[in-house]
Amino acid sequence: MNSKDLAIGVLSTTATVLFVGLIVIHTRPQPAFASGMGDTGGDYKVLTGEMFDQEEYLYVIDTATAALAVYRYNMTTGQIEYKDGGALARFFEQGQAAPPAKPAGRGKP
Repeated sequence: MNSKDLAIGVLSTTATVLFVGLIVIHTRPQPAFASGMGDTGGDYKVLTGEMFDQEEYLYVIDTATAALAVYRYNMTTGQIEYKDGGALARFFEQGQAAPPAKPAGRGKP
């Protein structure tokens, strides 16, 4: 075996390993991200959100009774936990937004 045959063998083996790695990377299933998704069914609205890398939240709103329930999914432990809930008005009272600013230079002075 001369050096030319050895080089061809090494390059062929390297190309095969790289090709198999490429196939493995592109055929594995992609993770499903559902952050910010929502749906409605009857009197219920369901929304998802992500707080930290290892926590996701599920917000369930009952529009008939104006109630909100918040559930937390902890990816580290795999547990779904009830986080908070109650009358929807209570959550809006806690975080009142400032009134919108009036545009400058428009309308009559």
